[in-house]
Amino acid sequence: MEKSCTLLIHFDKGTPAIANEIKEALEGNDVSAKVDAMKKAIMLLLNGETLPQLFITIVRYVLPSEDHTVQKLLLLYLEIIEKTDAKGRVLPEMILICQNLRNNLQHPNEYIRGVTLRFLCRLNETEIIEPLIPSVLQNLEHRHPFIRRNAILAVMSIYKLPQGDQLLVDAPDMIEKMVVLELIRKVCRTNRGEKAKYIKIIIALLNSPSTAVIYECAGTLVSLSSAPSAIKAAANTYCQLLLSQSDNNVKLIVLDRLNELKSSHRDVMVDLIMDVLRALSSPNLDIQRKTLDIVLELITPRNINEVVLLLKKEVVKTQTGELEKNGEYRQMLIQAIHSCAIKFPEVASTVVHLLMDFLGDSNVASAIDVVVFVREIIETNPKLRVSIITRLLDTFYQIRAARVCSCALWIIGEYCLSLSEVESAIATIKQCLGDLPFYSASEEGEATDASKKTPQASSITISSRRPAVLADGTYATQSAASETAFSPPTIVQGSLASGNLRSLLLTGDFFLGAVVACTLTKLVLRLEEVQPSKVEVNKATTQTLLILVSMLQLGQSHVLPHPIDNDSYDRIALCMRLLCNTGDEIRKIWLQSCRQSFVKMLSEKQLRETEELKAKAQVSHAQPDDLIDFYHLKSRKGMSQLELEDEVQDDLKRATGEFVKDADDANKLNRILQLTGFSDPVYAEAYVTVHHYDIVLDVTVINRTKETLQNLCLELATMGDLKLVERPQNYTLAPESSKQIKANIKVSSTETGVIFGNIVYETSNVLERTVVVLNDIHIDIMDYISPAVCSDTAFRTMWAEFEWENKVAVNTVIQEEKEFLNHIIKSINMKCLTAP
Repeated sequence: MEKSCTLLIHFDKGTPAIANEIKEALEGNDVSAKVDAMKKAIMLLLNGETLPQLFITIVRYVLPSEDHTVQKLLLLYLEIIEKTDAKGRVLPEMILICQNLRNNLQHPNEYIRGVTLRFLCRLNETEIIEPLIPSVLQNLEHRHPFIRRNAILAVMSIYKLPQGDQLLVDAPDMIEKMVVLELIRKVCRTNRGEKAKYIKIIIALLNSPSTAVIYECAGTLVSLSSAPSAIKAAANTYCQLLLSQSDNNVKLIVLDRLNELKSSHRDVMVDLIMDVLRALSSPNLDIQRKTLDIVLELITPRNINEVVLLLKKEVVKTQTGELEKNGEYRQMLIQAIHSCAIKFPEVASTVVHLLMDFLGDSNVASAIDVVVFVREIIETNPKLRVSIITRLLDTFYQIRAARVCSCALWIIGEYCLSLSEVESAIATIKQCLGDLPFYSASEEGEATDASKKTPQASSITISSRRPAVLADGTYATQSAASETAFSPPTIVQGSLASGNLRSLLLTGDFFLGAVVACTLTKLVLRLEEVQPSKVEVNKATTQTLLILVSMLQLGQSHVLPHPIDNDSYDRIALCMRLLCNTGDEIRKIWLQSCRQSFVKMLSEKQLRETEELKAKAQVSHAQPDDLIDFYHLKSRKGMSQLELEDEVQDDLKRATGEFVKDADDANKLNRILQLTGFSDPVYAEAYVTVHHYDIVLDVTVINRTKETLQNLCLELATMGDLKLVERPQNYTLAPESSKQIKANIKVSSTETGVIFGNIVYETSNVLERTVVVLNDIHIDIMDYISPAVCSDTAFRTMWAEFEWENKVAVNTVIQEEKEFLNHIIKSINMKCLTAP
């Protein structure tokens, strides 16, 4: 029986390819050879060959390929092979391609999704199509029109199959509703005065059983109306989709929509904060992070207690250890609670003691966040000082990371003020250091013998050097022997039997030893002020001096693989001199100035945050000659409550200047690029919009002749890492009329790219096609960069992870460093993380 042919290619039979050669090329790693082999296989299949032995080879070696041309050819191959046996049943090996097609329908690249949807239009086997239907329907909600268009075609093709009405029961209603929504959008764009009539229809469509329809309804409502009831209906719909959809990609898209709503309609979103928080039940870290980011900007005095209570429950859940990324999630929750406690200090007392249980967390980043939070809270909430110090001293032995120990010791040294607190702190530190000395004479003898036997190893260790970035951003050459401050954090098992401080010191962490020395010195100085008995003070001083001397001995012994560094040695020696001879000025510096510097740092941080909030809150103002619309003088006859709300919100937006945006006026004019000359028969200019990895060219084409231009086409090509998503279609342009043409381009790297092309058209008088060459459009990397903020810790983590830099010689006439820094920041669209 003859079948309809969906693919026709010219084939020269002069030198037919051999199946074995095709198989070898497909099994290789050369992409161009695979492309040629796939083309030969397709041509042979179209000319009657069966090639059954190639199927498994293609499944093994071609399916996993990331190359777009290979994937396109794979779909053509799958289109023309026999997928059923003689009885019409689907071959069992066809199940192997289902998972690949599902992955393609969820692929991050729009082209791959689009061609796969187009392939489904030519597939007739319901057994293969049935498991793919949920993925096809999800593509109806995609933000890109290229994908939505192909998804609709796929839905139509599936519905036309013999059993299609059973596979997609509500397809006609769903497509009809989406067409209605698209029509409403177009009508309202051209005539905004008519939109009130259609908003009721959109709200009625929100009850549709189709998730694609209600998603589109919510988006249409937000774009057309500013009425609180309409926005609330849209936000409720998004929250409903967030909880009902299992696909993580859908959840992330919905969270993006909620984030946009939060920026423009914060008051409405505040009431839905607990609904948004329910998305934390997803195990995906990206969803959890986005959810927390949205919620933290919606916190008010009215909902803070509910939010913090839920976050506390989530923190407790992370202790179960069921999920491998519990540590990262816990860290995010701790940072969120920290942010809540800073904005609303009254909730700090309810969370600080719970979080202090995680000071000994195996996730070092999480433990550091906790100790930084405790350090800030103990200063900003004086009422909690006593309880925090008591809890910290009780749990100090559980701390396992050196950096957390350092911060905790600083807190102990600064905030232990009463006699009982100081004595308890000294006793705790002594207990965690264990018995002195830190090593025995026999251990040192063994270590000396070992070092004599392997002199080469130690010399190699000391000679290997690499640059390290210090806290102030400068570089230092550090040897591999003294890498403890820069290597991944050392973790020890803390217990009362073998102290955590002792274990860390015996790993060679003498920076921690210097912190211990400074903390003990501060505690002894404070003991002199609060302890009336000189005997007790002298006793504590001598015990502290003994500990410091023991640490120096340990650092200079052969027990450890490398000696103490000079900075730590000088710091410990300074503490010893200070304890032996204390002056009033030195005492003031150690007991007061450190705290004052910390308070100043906190106040500057708060000031910066306040200024940023003020900058965000600034709204544009309306022009003095704008028309004023008096709401109370309007006729209300025949208007529903929703229409009234919408009118009021529009008037408010006009009054506050929200409809007047700089990006739509002066800035837009500055970014228009002229593509043709004024004397050309067709004039064209483009407005380029760059959004993350997408470039949208909005090209205006004007027919300057007295003739009708037929089959006018904007032909574009790209150079560099830019890809044209879809080819613009042909148009007919009447005399002296204009047309807006949009083209979408995908960016795959940060290199500068070039877009060039032609406008081609036909006229009735000239038989040949006329070509107008366009000016080149250069896409600069600066268009993708926007100022951002991250914490100092996060920056250092990323810097250590990427470890890249380019040294650039700069010639400038600017003399001042600060002026040059501001010039750099302005030129490259970046932000200085630390106050200059």
